[in-house]
Amino acid sequence: MRSFASFRFLCCLISGVLLVGGESFASKEVLALTTFKEAIYEDPHLVLSTWNALDADPCAWSGITCSVARDHVFKINISSSSVRGFLVPDLGQLTFLQELNLHGNKLLGTIPKELGLLKYLTILDLGVNELTGPIPPELGNLTSIVKINLQSNGLSGRLPPELGNLGHLEELRLDRNKLQGTIPSNGYTRFPSNVPGMYASQSNLTGLCRSSQLKVADFSYNFFVGSIPKCLEYLPRTSFQGNCLQKQDPRQRPVEHCAGAAPLKGHPGSNPKHTPDKVVAKHREASKPAWLLALEIVTGTMVCSLFLVAVFTAVHKCNSKSSIIIPWKKSASEKDHITVYIDSEMLKDIARFSRQELEVACEDFSNIIGSSPDSLVYKGNIKGGPEIAVISLCIKEEHWTGYLELYFQREVTDLARLNHENAAKLLGYCSENAPFTRMLVFEYASNGTLYEHLHFGEGCQLSWTRRMKIIIGIAQGLKYFHSELEPPFTISELNSSAVYLTEDFLPKLVDFESWKTILARSEKNSGTICGEGAICVLPNSMEARHLDVKGNVYAFGILLLEVISGRPPYCKDKGCLIDWAKDYLELPDVMSYVVDPELKHFSYDDLKVICDVVNLCIHPDPTKRPSMQELCTILESKINTSVSAELKASNLAWAELALSS
Repeated sequence: MRSFASFRFLCCLISGVLLVGGESFASKEVLALTTFKEAIYEDPHLVLSTWNALDADPCAWSGITCSVARDHVFKINISSSSVRGFLVPDLGQLTFLQELNLHGNKLLGTIPKELGLLKYLTILDLGVNELTGPIPPELGNLTSIVKINLQSNGLSGRLPPELGNLGHLEELRLDRNKLQGTIPSNGYTRFPSNVPGMYASQSNLTGLCRSSQLKVADFSYNFFVGSIPKCLEYLPRTSFQGNCLQKQDPRQRPVEHCAGAAPLKGHPGSNPKHTPDKVVAKHREASKPAWLLALEIVTGTMVCSLFLVAVFTAVHKCNSKSSIIIPWKKSASEKDHITVYIDSEMLKDIARFSRQELEVACEDFSNIIGSSPDSLVYKGNIKGGPEIAVISLCIKEEHWTGYLELYFQREVTDLARLNHENAAKLLGYCSENAPFTRMLVFEYASNGTLYEHLHFGEGCQLSWTRRMKIIIGIAQGLKYFHSELEPPFTISELNSSAVYLTEDFLPKLVDFESWKTILARSEKNSGTICGEGAICVLPNSMEARHLDVKGNVYAFGILLLEVISGRPPYCKDKGCLIDWAKDYLELPDVMSYVVDPELKHFSYDDLKVICDVVNLCIHPDPTKRPSMQELCTILESKINTSVSAELKASNLAWAELALSS
């Protein structure tokens, strides 16, 4: 069979050279690859960073192997790369594809039936992912396939007998899924031929007993019932362990674990007594007996009724508990979609507010306390609860896709895991479609942002000691984000606008700018990698922003300068704060020039510590920047924020102490 695969590969090479010649790369294949890239929303190792949609020749893209003539994609190998996203139906457009290896990633959703169009495919490896739903019977059209690996996913439903059509199949790995029913030994092909290029002969026998070349097969740790087909008894018994098969075998599942694994009635091949001859004889009969027809009608009616009851019960318990409709491509009729199964437990422990609740709390959304091109921030008060800040995403419904809905859910989940006194507390979220609404609800910090205090005439409220306390609080919050969370969490844009102050000036870090990640995705922007600034969004991956811890450290250094100088990070007249401050940071004689002139007093010892920390944070080599844990230790040990230090520094502190008591 390996010689057959080699022969097929050689034929494709020759046909590519002779038929296509010097023509440009097939545009539909480039489109299929870029569509797949768009469906990937986590790429921590940046394996898809070379996949440029503007490049008409994808042969240099990582993981792609092309024909000798560089006119068709022959192989896709993106294994063990931790990418998370979906398989797209467009992959069926890669007509000459021979190997699709996506083993060991975090792919979600279902297996597209369009993969059955890949007539030259010899290897399909989707093992060790998070795929769900049934195995498409259309995979029975992969007439050149030699190896199929779908192990260690969450696949469910019956095993399609159409896999018996695969005359060259040598290896089939289906272990560690949730497959049910019997292992089909023979039966009829059942799928319709409504996909161009698919065949659907109703007269062909199917079933794994027809797979004469099958050498390796693993059905273990599913929920298969019945008995092991006689034609597969040559396989080792370990290939069937961990199921619900009818045999006294301690390696089968306990009876109580098999309660829901009853055989699927009416499944061709579910009765081991059916021989191929008998099945063919029955199929040739002009019609079924009347009693059998009546039984099928009654059974079908009961199944449909139970299904409807189950659906209505699930909807009653949870608005969207089963799946999300993901529009891959929007048409004028808005009907082009497929169902992508997503973990319905993702938001189960997070409070969900209705739009009406928030509308009442925020006085008909008239109490606006902040705005940007991306979002609006409202202040509100929940009856019997705390004051709240509500951030509303500014995006039109027609620009919202299933992908963005998933990003939104993951952002809510990400923010909900933050639990620290220097992190803004997420109280819940709002997600409604009529009218279209996506909001985050935070506990309100009553003293506004640090930016407002520093740059809008209220800097006088921030004494030197108070500024030191704010700096240490921010450092403690970032240490928690970077060192105590797994995966680490970073602020998308760490600056004074991301720091809210409570009534007693306790800093609260808020990641309001995470909206930009979602909006950039909706506009198909790639984002930027930040090594020298505050924007910490890596291309095509919201989760990958967690990796830019060193970018946060750099931004923390700029923020320290902003706090002690009272100057914004960038000013049209004076340029970048860091460029201005570099002249003073390492010179003790002029170091005091960076201090905010509104401050009546400051501690020179503290200033020297801050300047040293700034220099560490802005080191041009990110690998040589210290961690926030190290920086926090330096600040906590060398800066004295006690009342006695304040009193010693200035008599004006008496008045401030009296006001704060």
